[in-house]
Amino acid sequence: MQATARGKKSFDLTALWKIFGGILFVYLFLGFMVVPCINTLTSIFTTKDAAGNTDPLAVIRFFFAGNMPTFLWNSLKLAVCLVITVNVVGISIVLLTEYFDIKGAKILRLGYMTTLIYSGVALVTGYQFLYDSNGMLTNWMMQYFPGMNRQWFTGFSAVLFTMTFACTSNHALFLRNALRGIDYNTVEAARNMGAKPFTVLFRVVIPTLLPTLFSLTVMTFITGLCAMSAPTLLGYNSINPEIVRLAGSSATDESFPQARAALLSVILALFTVILLTTLNHYERKGHYLSVSKTKAKLVKQKIQNPVANILAHIYAYVLFVIYMTPVLMIVVFSFQNWGAVRAKALNFSQWTLGNYFGVQDYAYTRSNGKIATRRGAISGVFANEKTVGGIRLSFVLSAVAAALACLIVVLAVNYIFKNRNKKRGRIVEACLLFPWLLPTILICYSFRIFFNNDVWYVFSQNLYYKENVRFLIIIAYTVVKLPFSLRMIKAAYYAIDDELEDAAKNLGASPLVTFLRVKLPIVLPSVLAVFALNFNALFTEYDMGATFQKAEGTTYAMVIQSMCNEEGRDGMNMNASGRRCASTVFIMLVSGLILYLVYGVGARDLGERLEHRKKWKQRFARLTGKKEAA
Repeated sequence: MQATARGKKSFDLTALWKIFGGILFVYLFLGFMVVPCINTLTSIFTTKDAAGNTDPLAVIRFFFAGNMPTFLWNSLKLAVCLVITVNVVGISIVLLTEYFDIKGAKILRLGYMTTLIYSGVALVTGYQFLYDSNGMLTNWMMQYFPGMNRQWFTGFSAVLFTMTFACTSNHALFLRNALRGIDYNTVEAARNMGAKPFTVLFRVVIPTLLPTLFSLTVMTFITGLCAMSAPTLLGYNSINPEIVRLAGSSATDESFPQARAALLSVILALFTVILLTTLNHYERKGHYLSVSKTKAKLVKQKIQNPVANILAHIYAYVLFVIYMTPVLMIVVFSFQNWGAVRAKALNFSQWTLGNYFGVQDYAYTRSNGKIATRRGAISGVFANEKTVGGIRLSFVLSAVAAALACLIVVLAVNYIFKNRNKKRGRIVEACLLFPWLLPTILICYSFRIFFNNDVWYVFSQNLYYKENVRFLIIIAYTVVKLPFSLRMIKAAYYAIDDELEDAAKNLGASPLVTFLRVKLPIVLPSVLAVFALNFNALFTEYDMGATFQKAEGTTYAMVIQSMCNEEGRDGMNMNASGRRCASTVFIMLVSGLILYLVYGVGARDLGERLEHRKKWKQRFARLTGKKEAA
């Protein structure tokens, strides 16, 4: 009887937990994914005319009569051109460092992968430092071409150039891994049949990479379509900056701005759904290449033609210069005084740490001729209240959101694997992948509009009011990172042997104990890696910060973006450019450390770690003159 009672109690608790979990999941999915987006969609058709009558087609008519098609066309043009330029440059850097035998390939690879450690607004400001109207390269070119336009680095060409090199980071990661996974036996077989090196490349190697290239092409197209930081800072009228502008406007300034922003967001969503559906259809067709069971490691190919070899080396190092110049200049100028940074002129006798830690007053002459002093107008990153506040806020928001995304996904994936052959498991997975169907700007805009009222769904709270916006940003960060986290952590779950779970059950372990003591330790390295990558992306995130822009929710990226807009105004923020350089260096250090921990130390297996430890012991022994212990 006692055993029966315990079993019944355990059953009741399990059933109650499942019911509670199901209700909570439905509540969160509907309230923070579906309902806000539906509200955005319906707002398009609920606009009212001057008489106060509902006019469902008003926004549609305005779309064709106004300049909204121009924003759509500009985004489409940028996306199509980016697909071409990014693939050309991305394929080039991978082939130059992994396939062809190019001198200094390791150094070249480091230069090509710099976009992994700084991106978004930090990367754009790096290119502006060189090429804008007062940039170093522009000033140098004006000496030889005094008639040239100082504003040459603006608009479409500037955005295309900047994003071309910014978006090759995916090629540096995914295409590089795909190329290194090619079986060298197939290359050797083609060469033994008399095929020339470039024939082997285009007939054997490239076809093997097509599935990866297709995925990268879709990702690049969506990136161009939803571009935000580069068009905003470089003056290009595309969809996302217009949505953010309309979201902050009011009906007294222009005609139904919120509904127009909603329409543009829905158009972006339609393009994203079509592209992801196409990608999914392509993947299901199964484009695979048969290879031998025992793979041979790819051997780099020498370019036999001397002219082609020289041209390839020149091309490789020209790309290296383009990638590295902004990085080097930002690092160097972050240690220059504020006058040298603003003038974009190196002064090797004026090295300083002021852009990082310094505080200095600034004296200037007012219009009436009197001398005025601004206390602390020259301040470094870690001595400036706004910058430190932005760092602190972004750190907390990013860490909490990254942790929440991992926690939700770990629990969800555990449920999905328990119900892998049942419909409810597939439904949970589809719900977590739902944010991938929508552009980030649509999710954030929907949150801003829907929760900017006393919403009954969140107990009549206004989540966009004052400090509440921070909670709203965390929710948006978490929702956007759910699909990526699911794909990565789900892959890690396949490494768990079902026999381990069966053994734990046979030993009397409960499902919770089995999860905590058996499953979680196996997937924990992957979970930590996903957390690190999520944090890395969110810490310098710009698009969502711009959508939720508010004094109480000013993130680090928004602080960086506003630095030079206010530089020198009324004697304030005199070294904003120097502080921006130092901020970019700080971002690169944080991102580089995280990537090293994830893809460097974290990616090594036990054998590689032991070998690495042995090498360091040998180096230490040589430096100290001691014999290495046996």
